[in-house]
Amino acid sequence: MSDLPVEDPQWDADVLLKDGRVAQLRPIVPDDAERLVDFYSRVSDESKYMRFFAPYPKLSAKDVERFTHVDLDRRVAFVVTLHDLIIGVGRYDVVPDVLGADGADDDTAEVAFLVEDAHQGRGVGQLLLEHLAQAGRERGVRRFVAEVLPANNRMLQIFREMGYQVEGTVEGGVQRLAFRIQSTDTAIGVMRAREQRAEAASIERIFAARSIAVVGASRRQDSIGQAMVRNLVLGDYQGSVYAVNSQAEAVSGLPAYKTVQDVPDDVDLAIVAVPSESVTDVVLDCAAKGVHGLIVISAGFAEEGSEGRKRQRALVNLSRSYGLRLIGPNCLGVINTAPDLQLNASLAPTMPPPGRVGFFCQSGALGTAILESVSRRGLGLSTFVSAGNRADVSGNDLLQYWQEDAATEVVLLYLESIGNPRKFSRIARRVSQTKPIVAVKSGRSTQGVPVGHAVKRSSAPQAAVDAMFRQAGVIQVDNLDEMFDVAQLLAHQPLPSGNRVAVVGNSDAMALLVTDAATEAGLQVSEPVSLGANAGADDFEIALETALASPDVDALMAVYVPPINTSGDEVANVLAAVGEQSDKPIVSTFLGSEGVPELLRVTDVQGGAAGRGSVPSYAAPESAVRALARVVNYAEWCSRDHGTFQAALDHRTGDARALVREVLAEAPRGAILSTEQVHDLLACYGIDLWRWINVHTREEAIAAGEELGWDVVLKAGSEHLRARPDLIHIWRDVTDADQMAQAWDDLTGWTGMRSDTRFFVQAAAPDGIPVSFAVTEDPLFGPLVSFGLAGAPSDLLGDRSYGIPPLTDSDATSMISGLRSAPLLYGYRGSDAVDVDAVQDVILRLASMKDDLPEIAELDLEPVLVGKNGLTALSARAKVVPSADRRGEWYVRRLSRQVVTGDTLT
Repeated sequence: MSDLPVEDPQWDADVLLKDGRVAQLRPIVPDDAERLVDFYSRVSDESKYMRFFAPYPKLSAKDVERFTHVDLDRRVAFVVTLHDLIIGVGRYDVVPDVLGADGADDDTAEVAFLVEDAHQGRGVGQLLLEHLAQAGRERGVRRFVAEVLPANNRMLQIFREMGYQVEGTVEGGVQRLAFRIQSTDTAIGVMRAREQRAEAASIERIFAARSIAVVGASRRQDSIGQAMVRNLVLGDYQGSVYAVNSQAEAVSGLPAYKTVQDVPDDVDLAIVAVPSESVTDVVLDCAAKGVHGLIVISAGFAEEGSEGRKRQRALVNLSRSYGLRLIGPNCLGVINTAPDLQLNASLAPTMPPPGRVGFFCQSGALGTAILESVSRRGLGLSTFVSAGNRADVSGNDLLQYWQEDAATEVVLLYLESIGNPRKFSRIARRVSQTKPIVAVKSGRSTQGVPVGHAVKRSSAPQAAVDAMFRQAGVIQVDNLDEMFDVAQLLAHQPLPSGNRVAVVGNSDAMALLVTDAATEAGLQVSEPVSLGANAGADDFEIALETALASPDVDALMAVYVPPINTSGDEVANVLAAVGEQSDKPIVSTFLGSEGVPELLRVTDVQGGAAGRGSVPSYAAPESAVRALARVVNYAEWCSRDHGTFQAALDHRTGDARALVREVLAEAPRGAILSTEQVHDLLACYGIDLWRWINVHTREEAIAAGEELGWDVVLKAGSEHLRARPDLIHIWRDVTDADQMAQAWDDLTGWTGMRSDTRFFVQAAAPDGIPVSFAVTEDPLFGPLVSFGLAGAPSDLLGDRSYGIPPLTDSDATSMISGLRSAPLLYGYRGSDAVDVDAVQDVILRLASMKDDLPEIAELDLEPVLVGKNGLTALSARAKVVPSADRRGEWYVRRLSRQVVTGDTLT
């Protein structure tokens, strides 16, 4: 079994049930004795029989003692709770004296769980099994066994639907199941699918609310509560609105109730607009009523300092303990433009037109500006969320919802920070394959440092952030204007199949601007078709259809600058008609308009702002080209084979973990690995590091040369020398003791050598291009892998590529080809191409290592000489520290938690 210390490794988690309600999962503790007895009393006799295979009406004192006292190693038990009530219990007990498949004992545990009948079918059993399997993997358990009565179909189904390879035998009327609990692709896929459905369901409960209580509704015209009631009613909300105000009889013509519990009908959603110190009472009131979700408009939380942060943490904890999801606090609200709902649960005075775009942002003030821009451009939204301090519901939750939302075809994100980049990356990667995501990442140099939702500080360079977006297929733009430019193209026109662009227009000057901008953006432009200043509708129609019919054209840019005293209506009609029927995207600079002008719109069948086939227009041709180039890159990403996540069979992960634990046992605060330890660590992942011998005297250098068999090199290993290729720090072709003595005297006697310079001897390596690999653990992003050519020029120019594990083979290939210096690897100016496959292999192996071992704070593999027949790793150094916290990245369902630490939230 594991030699980890037997302590609670922060296994507690907020989790989402199948219906989208929140529950808590944590290890059982002795103080749960009364709660466990109470839970068992609510379980039916039939469920008890299915668990214990016999009538078992009540738990004895001995049972309670045994069930509530566990060592969190060989015996682990979890409970799922709603507020303070246990609704499910699961446990595993290591089976002694059982040999595993590899001969190791104590790798098998018996698992069992029991769920209260009223909560069966909500996914409690699957959650318990997911978290027990994760705990088991951490503690060295490799296999679960379970005994189930054949008639217990619900339990059998839970095991079979987990994605594990379950084997079963029947003995004495009991079905015995056995399965290995390693994180296979199938099991991970099952867990991620359940995560997606649960998170989507929790958001759908908010967007599809059919009854809303506005808590803090006021008769004052300038109050937030009054504005919320007014916006719901005037927005023609199709559900029921209830005003809650303890001091009033009526608000805006609606009867007012003193509490939410006083509302005579069910309430799905509560909008909270009361002072921050009163919000806790509102949460308790809503929980007692059975409300599904909260939108907290109220300010006075984390944006106001340490006391506000504590209030925010308490608000989230209380809401989740009662199963409620929370948007806000300090937010603008949410909007759903679906015709059968028309929900404006926000402070925005007018509803945006319905459309196919979902929008997420944080800032309320920015949200208002966004909605104004959307309406002005005629873009149209399906749903909108301004999450404010983002204490609970985040952009990740919305992505999970929009993935399956038929009304949303394009996703827009304005991100002031990313609280869980690894989860964002994997969700966005999945969503991007079917729906484009356009994101503005503000606070690029500071991670946003939002006052309402603090995140861990990142030390990763901006190139790593850009790589995360690129790896996930996210279209990253620099500002809101560019976001809308790209969105109006994606929402109304088809994706291009390539980067070849035709330009048709009646202005030679504008056509030249388009051509220059397109070339700079990486698009291929055919000879512009200039129709002359007096070209009419017929001229445009012929030119447009001819260009689009060409197999050498993937997209079209139309430029129309009207002659004096000409409205351009006829040309607009032609452009709209061609755009509606074209299977290639068309963008335009039409009369300098921005958005989708009325003349270029196709009527939306659902009555939205503009339908598919509408032709977007841009005030400047450069904006049109920039948007088109972004969409071309996204289309290319969609059409690409993204590869697969493949775990190499030759990895010795267990040995690597044992090595790291051994080092940290001797140096609890961390240590730089010795030469032998670095060799052993890399060998665990199939990376062969050439041997070197550290030397301190001429005699040691000669002895090292003899030990290695001569034809060696003597190297000086100081950092200032590595970064200065013009300085002599390597003596090559040393073939005997005399040459080594000469090499030693010359290198050590050189005036540029420092007193702290290290020297070592190594066998001569084959020729090759020097490259560099590195892995690091970022406080925010977690594991990072980087690659580049070795040397000062690459460092100075920042020519380095990044990837966030886990990586596919396609990701690794993109990291190599994405370097500006990549042509040197592929055969530059007649030179031999190097073994790029070998480079890709090392990237994937290092990515697996970093994914497995968060304790590796940094590892540099440099220099590595790569030639046409492979590569040679010549030097490496590594540092390990106590394990980084990656609980949010486990393959089990858990909601992110903010923890108050001093004056910050993390």
